[in-house]
Formats: sequence, structure tokens, C-alpha cells
Amino acid sequence: MVANPQQFLRDLFACAVDAAQPETCVPPHLPDVSGKGRVIVVGAGKAAASMAKALEAHLPDPYEGFVITRYGYTVPCEKIEVVEAAHPVPDKAGADAATRMVDLVSGLGEGDLVIALISGGGSSLLTAPAPGLTLEDKQAVNRELLRCGANIREMNTVRRHISAIKGGRLAAAAYPAKVHAIMISDIPGDDMGAIASGPTVADPTTFADAMEIVTRYKLILPDAVMAHLQKGEDESPKPGDPSLANVTNVLAATPLQSLQAAAEFARKNGVEPIILSDAIEGESREAGKVLAGVALSVKAHGLPVKAPAVILSGGETTVTIQGEGSGGPNAELALSAALTLQGEPGIWALAGDTDGVDGAREIAGAIIGPDTLSKALEKGIGARKALAENDAHNFFEKLGDGVVTGPTQTNVNDFRAFLVLPS
Repeated sequence: MVANPQQFLRDLFACAVDAAQPETCVPPHLPDVSGKGRVIVVGAGKAAASMAKALEAHLPDPYEGFVITRYGYTVPCEKIEVVEAAHPVPDKAGADAATRMVDLVSGLGEGDLVIALISGGGSSLLTAPAPGLTLEDKQAVNRELLRCGANIREMNTVRRHISAIKGGRLAAAAYPAKVHAIMISDIPGDDMGAIASGPTVADPTTFADAMEIVTRYKLILPDAVMAHLQKGEDESPKPGDPSLANVTNVLAATPLQSLQAAAEFARKNGVEPIILSDAIEGESREAGKVLAGVALSVKAHGLPVKAPAVILSGGETTVTIQGEGSGGPNAELALSAALTLQGEPGIWALAGDTDGVDGAREIAGAIIGPDTLSKALEKGIGARKALAENDAHNFFEKLGDGVVTGPTQTNVNDFRAFLVLPS
């Protein structure tokens, strides 16, 4: 039996994060470098530095290179240089490093090898603007995409078409050298082309697709960006493009693997797990209602499993910011679920981002329980007002129920666990 529901949920979350740590998941996927010419290591993402450290522990000399990671996510490396840049809105450090990365892999020969370490967050960190665009243009696009509620695939479709490095362009620049990309997936469905906007993956989307997204969400973009998208020149490499013939892309860790690790932990502690999905998307507040509804069904009817049970899910929900708050998809999902559950006895939940950052705030997510709304009432904190204002982060911070991990050195996206105990 679970003696401390909150601690049990935090332990589940830690299990999910640990399953995606680069020190264990990267080494089995390193390529054979014997007989190769130059070996260049590049990378981008929130896990890029820790992936580089894992590589250094197992890859024989000689090799060289650098990776880009988010500020605060540096891990000391001996040979691989680590560059820090801004996320989720890019900055000059990221733009300079991305341009330098393209230059580093350009001009290689057939006997050379590029090892690319790719993880979530790489889209904002690989900020080389397409010809004719500026860093300020890309910053404006990112702000609009983060505000509008677009899902990650839609965001990355637009990003690929204003970039000089995304959508297979990094690998194309390295041709005819071989490229071996190792990825940690933060994408629902593990679409490799969407992880960091696919710098080593053929891009099936087009400028027309990007424009459709801009139009549908009524994005207000700089004139230069609109002109670039409407002109539609310099299309990204498509499936079958000869410049990507020497590329191998492999997945080292996925959201499903982390959910499975959490499920095994639950089972060993006498709690029946059900993995609902690793690819739940949509508005956070709506997803919170649905997941709370599933928990209520388990409580009332023992369906789809009997209590004690934990309902696990992953994916990436989004927040369309309409209030004065900072959003935060996991915190907003948790708050919406709490309002749906209305203090139902025996149900607790945790929603957190495995990279330790929920939206733009240095908080992974939040925990709710049967006493969440009563505690808020005692403190004079309006739960419905906080949800209406997209201010869930401050709501849970005031309650002391935020999940704060700091940099986790990995990223397999959102993790949610709804724990149902007999009452």
C-alpha cells in the first residue's frame, strides 16, 4: 500500500527521468569509428551536454566538436566544447553557435563522420536564420508560436522553413561525410523529423504547409518572414534527397520507455499501472479534465483497472495564453484536473515536464490531491481565477505543491501520473 501518495508520485517521476538519462541510453548507440577520417561531434538540446559527456566516456580518440544546450544545463566535458544559449526564445549565442556548426561540418569528405547528439529544445537552440532573415525575426516567430497554442509539429514546420540548419539542412551540409544522429525523443509518436526540428532528417513538409499554419493561427510575423515563406524558395531536403543518403538516425530514449519504467516501479510497489498513451496532445486544461475523468472511472467502477492503480500518460499539451499568467502546460493540466475532481477522496496526480522546465518557468510541474482546493480556499487563492488567467504556476507555488527539479539533463517530454487509492 502507498503510505505517502505525494512521495510515491515524485518517485514515479524520478523513475521516468532516470530511464532517459544519457549516461545509460546513449552508449549502446555509438557508431564504430575505426577506420574513419575526421570524427566531428555536434549536438543541440537540453540533453546535449550530458549526451556529450556520455559519449566521451566510451568513444575512442580522436574526435572534436561542440554542442549547444540551454543556459544552466552545462555538464563538464573534457574534449567536447559546450556552448550555452537561450530557450525557448533564441538569442545571439544560439544563432552564432548554429552558424558555426554548419561551417564546422561543411567541406568534409566521404571518409569522415559526423556524430550528432539531438534532444528536445534543439529547435530554439539551433537558431541559424535562413538567408535574408535575422535573429530578431526568429525571436518574433518563436514568441508568436509559443503564444498561439500550436502543437510541436506545427511549430517545427514553421521553424524548419525559416532556418539554415533545421529540416535536414545540417546533414546536407555535411555530405558526402557519413552522419550518425543519436536522439532523445520529446515528441509524441517519436517523429524524428520533429525532434529539434530534424536537423539530420528529411523534411516532408513544405513552405505551403508553413504558410497554412501561419494563416490558421493568425500569426503576426515580421514582413521579412512573411515574404520568405510566401516566396517558398530554397526548400528543405525531402525524403530521397541524395544529400541525405549517408545519414543514420537512431532513437536512444523515448517517452514510452520512461512510462514503462514508471509502470514497473508502480507494479513493484503494489499499484496496478496502466499506460494510457505516450502521445496525448491538445489544450492542457481539456486534457486535465479527461485524465481526471479516467481517474474517477477507476475510483467508481474499477475500469479500466481496479484501485490501487496509477494512470500514466505522456505527450505534449499546450496552453493558449489569454490571461496575465505565464502558462505552463503541466501546471495548467494539474489545476484543471483538480477543479474537475473537486476534492474526490483517494485521487492524487502529478504532471511534470521531464526536462525540469514547464513552459517558460523553472518549475517542472505540480502535484494535486484531495486537499488542493480546500488549501487554496484557506489561503484565499482562487483556483478558477488562476485557471482563467493561465496562472497555474503561481497558484501551486503559493500552495507549496510545485514540482521543482532543476535541470534534469534529459527530455522525454511531459509525464503525468494519476494515482487512485481505495478510500
